[in-house]
Amino acid sequence: RICHDLISPLGAIGNGLELLQMTGAQNSAELSLISDSIESANARVRFFRIAYGNAEPGQVVTGAELLQILSAMYEQGRMDIVWTPVDTPRIDAKLTLLTLQCLETALPYGGRIDVTAHENSWVIVATAERLILEQDLWSRLTQDSDISALRPAQVQFGLLAETVHRMRRRLNVRLSENEIRVAF
Repeated sequence: RICHDLISPLGAIGNGLELLQMTGAQNSAELSLISDSIESANARVRFFRIAYGNAEPGQVVTGAELLQILSAMYEQGRMDIVWTPVDTPRIDAKLTLLTLQCLETALPYGGRIDVTAHENSWVIVATAERLILEQDLWSRLTQDSDISALRPAQVQFGLLAETVHRMRRRLNVRLSENEIRVAF
């Protein structure tokens, strides 16, 4: 519902920007900033729809949509996402995007995330010179724990653990000084 409520005003701003450009407004740094911001916000809303929305059996997220989302969100940032997505079952896309959000918490200074799919399993590896690891959060992924203690900025950890459990999958997490490896 929140995503739906946000997408309408973002669309209106985008339409207004297009009208300005059609009336001959010069493509200035200000208009470019607005355009880039709209693209990034739209990508984040689409990311959230997949990560936090329902994933029914048989639903697929296209590789093109995933690539557009990732490009808009991470292209200008400190993180390098290495993944050439293909059409993906929505549940796998959901788990992958939730994992990316978990990894973001450990990479405030940037790093690299490699995403690899092998038939029915996924391996997502984050590497960085400096990781910030909140051991309690990462242990929640593989142990039964009370998710009500999570802060709003940490809900992806609870939702990832809950979704993996509900799907009767197994989540493996390995942490080291410069690497986090998540497999499901």
